[in-house]
Amino acid sequence: AGAMAAAGDAFLRARGRTLTAFRQDDEYQWKGPFYFIQGADPQFGLMKAWAVGDTNNGDDEWGEEIKLAEQAVQAINKLNPKPKFFVLCGDLIHGMPGTQWRKDQERDLKNVLKNTDQDIPLVFVSGNHDIGNTPTRETIDNYCKNWGDDYFSFWVGGVFFLVLNSQLYFDSSKCPELKQAQDVWLNEQLAVAEKHKCKHIIVFQHIPLFLRNPDEDHDYFNLEKSVRQEIMEKFHKAGIKAVFSGHYHRNAGGSYKGLEMVVSSAIGCQLGEDAHGLRVVVVTDEQIVHRYYSLNALSSQGIEQEMLDMLAKQN
Repeated sequence: AGAMAAAGDAFLRARGRTLTAFRQDDEYQWKGPFYFIQGADPQFGLMKAWAVGDTNNGDDEWGEEIKLAEQAVQAINKLNPKPKFFVLCGDLIHGMPGTQWRKDQERDLKNVLKNTDQDIPLVFVSGNHDIGNTPTRETIDNYCKNWGDDYFSFWVGGVFFLVLNSQLYFDSSKCPELKQAQDVWLNEQLAVAEKHKCKHIIVFQHIPLFLRNPDEDHDYFNLEKSVRQEIMEKFHKAGIKAVFSGHYHRNAGGSYKGLEMVVSSAIGCQLGEDAHGLRVVVVTDEQIVHRYYSLNALSSQGIEQEMLDMLAKQN
């Protein structure tokens, strides 16, 4: 039972609005370059649903996604040096709250993810399929019981990371008090970051602020313009360097006043021309350098020399 309990805990490391995997006191100091892996949208069930053209009930098979998620875990486990963590930017499964296959999809995803090297903490971000397009206190509580807090912050090697619940920015009409609580918390976190003089601040959220241009029109894949503008300005003023998202099932991105918006394609179903993949993100003294790798390339060749050389540079 001990091993199972330990494996269970791997999914609940985001507790008390921080990540129990890292001892905060050890992590305020910059100790030289490191890297992490960002994935998004394993979304068990979408490939079948998309293929049959029924995204509401067509998600009764996800064998294809299981294979892709297994490939992602195996590729990550082989990497040397090890990444500091593996963050999954939402839409862990396809089944919306209350739908038929949801529990089975969650169970199968956990069975794959529990094989991730235990020295590589899993960091989970809530997506619209995890808590619903219009979340409620109940859907969010449910998510937290399964995957840990829906928003939290943590430090790694002098870098401050913020995980946000972007659904609260998309539509908080059924839980306005939860959106307000996240806003208050975020302002407190940004004040803490300023006080500690961190190297960089990096944000993870499911829905991108924008896909290519900060002033593009609002649609399903980005945030509404006035909300977006307010967040971008807040992030810019706080000195946030980059926001990493998923949701689009394609690679995209742009920048706003030096804030980089990075949109990564899916581990699971592709809606564009990209390959199933993961993003390798190297954090150096000066910058944040990232590259999207197909699962096949990462499995067979690993990280290219140029990125490894950045990690080897001692500051």
